[in-house]
Amino acid sequence: MSKSEEKAKQQEEKVETVDTETPQQEAPQEEKELSVEEQLAVAKEQIEQEKKEYMFLLAEFDNFRKRTIKEKADIIKNASEKAMTDLLPVIDDMERAMQAIEASDNIDSAKEGINLIYNKFIKYLEQNGVKAIDSTNADFNTEYHEAVTIFPAPDEDKKGKVIDTVQKGYTMNDKVIRHSKVVVGQ
Repeated sequence: MSKSEEKAKQQEEKVETVDTETPQQEAPQEEKELSVEEQLAVAKEQIEQEKKEYMFLLAEFDNFRKRTIKEKADIIKNASEKAMTDLLPVIDDMERAMQAIEASDNIDSAKEGINLIYNKFIKYLEQNGVKAIDSTNADFNTEYHEAVTIFPAPDEDKKGKVIDTVQKGYTMNDKVIRHSKVVVGQ
């Protein structure tokens, strides 16, 4: 091809592109009108889908909340199950001791058996964090002690101190679960 033929061909292509561009400029305006309507329809559809997802999540959360409440109630209801199960051997030992006392006249062996059961029970309590509050000759402390009565102190150094323990107090994991009932010197 000669240069003049190439130029003519290029001009024809320009004319074709100009002719095709003019109708396309009108088409986008129609598409814009359609696209606004389509966009509105798409937006409505998307809102409906998001509403459905929201309702699903809300229902799922409500089910989770109810399930969690039920699980907590079951845990609270059955929390003492292990403690009670671990106490059953102590009850068995007590029953055997009572049978042995009825069958035997030897009080010393009965005392020894009951002492063994007592020590076993104290060991169980200690394993579960329960400890006795040592009150005798301690300063009276309202966090650990409950004064049953006030007694005149025999010595000056016994004033404000625990003279006698009527009932032992206990702590569980450093929290008082039963105060010691004590006699305080005045």
